[in-house]
Parts: sequence; C-alpha cells; structure tokens
Amino acid sequence: MRLLIVEDDAALRGVLLRSLRAEGFEADAVATGRDLLRRASHSAPDAFVIDIGLPDADGRDVCQALRSQGIGAPVLFLTARDALTDRLSGFKSGGDDYVTKPFDIEEVVVRLEALLRRAGSEPTVDVSGLTLDPSEMTVTGGDVTQSLTPTEFRLLAALAAHVGRAVSRGELVHTAWPHGAIVQDNTLDVYIARLRRKLSRVPGAHSITTVHGVGYRLQ
Repeated sequence: MRLLIVEDDAALRGVLLRSLRAEGFEADAVATGRDLLRRASHSAPDAFVIDIGLPDADGRDVCQALRSQGIGAPVLFLTARDALTDRLSGFKSGGDDYVTKPFDIEEVVVRLEALLRRAGSEPTVDVSGLTLDPSEMTVTGGDVTQSLTPTEFRLLAALAAHVGRAVSRGELVHTAWPHGAIVQDNTLDVYIARLRRKLSRVPGAHSITTVHGVGYRLQ
C-alpha cells in the first residue's frame, strides 16, 4: 500500500519512513502541507499520515483541501494535542483516525492497516474544479486566485467535498468553528454571502445555493 507522509520534523520523518517501509508499505514523505497537496494532485496514495502542526498550514486544513478535491484516501493524524476539542476538529475536517505524540510505531502500523482495510481501493476524482490552498488560505479557479479567511476556507472545503449534496447548517458550523462555539444562524448566513461574492469572481466556480430547511449546496 502506498503512503504519503507529511511531517516537518526531519528526524521523525526519517523514522516514519524507515519503519513503515520495513513493515512493507511503499512510503514517501514531504515536509509541508503544500508539498503534500502537490504530490497528491498528481498521484493520490492509498492513505495519508498528516502531522497537524505543520509549518505552513494546520494539518486539518490540509485534510479538508484533500477532501475538497475528491481525494477520499484515509487520513491518520499525528498530533501532540490530545484535548477533546482537538480530536473532534480532526474528525470533522475529514480525518479518519489519530495518534498522539509520542507514539509507538507499532500503533501507527496497526491503525493504518485498519484504515486501509475499511477504505478498500476507491478511486479519487476532482469533484469541485477548485484548488484550495490551506497554506495561503486561497481558492483558485482558472487563472484567478481569491483570498479567504480561515472560516471561509473551512466552509468552502466542506461544501466542495460534497458537490451537489446539501450540507446541513449544523455540519457546516461544526466544521468551520471550534467545538462548543456559539454561532448564530445569521453568522453562518453572513459567511456564506461573503463566499458567494468571492466565488463569483472565480472563473468556472460552482455557485452556493440555499436548501431551505437544510443548509447549503455547492453546484
């Protein structure tokens, strides 16, 4: 099985590569979220190992960017943060499992094997036609790049991961705001309105439609 690892600590990156290759994985590694997205856009692996604390982006935003491009390969997060809010935000961003640092490589191997068994070998496709860059917090379509706030980025990524499907208001709030945050209905509507204006400037971008009584849909 092919793995792509993103870990900025060179020593740990080397340990992961050597150990996972010794376990029979075809593993490769990069140091930044941008490099991972670039590699994945050319050839998506069977699974990702993503450090949350990257130098150029939050690993959870990198995961959302992958999902927005239709890349559904399982993601195992590496994190030094074990608080409930951190774990929940990891799952809500599209992650499948996590391991807390420091960890035993045997646990990483077992969790990856379990994820790969469940995932099978589903094909990946670009479903949104947009490129989301979590390191720059931008969305690009054609030759136009539009800057986003972190909250706008997470909302758009959640919608782009499910093009054509209505995403509920609750799901959008849980994805874009921290666990336990009190978000008024009109706050979500304001952010969606901002996203609509920004997407209108991006050639070929999908539009966000309101699904009354449910939420919003990118189509």
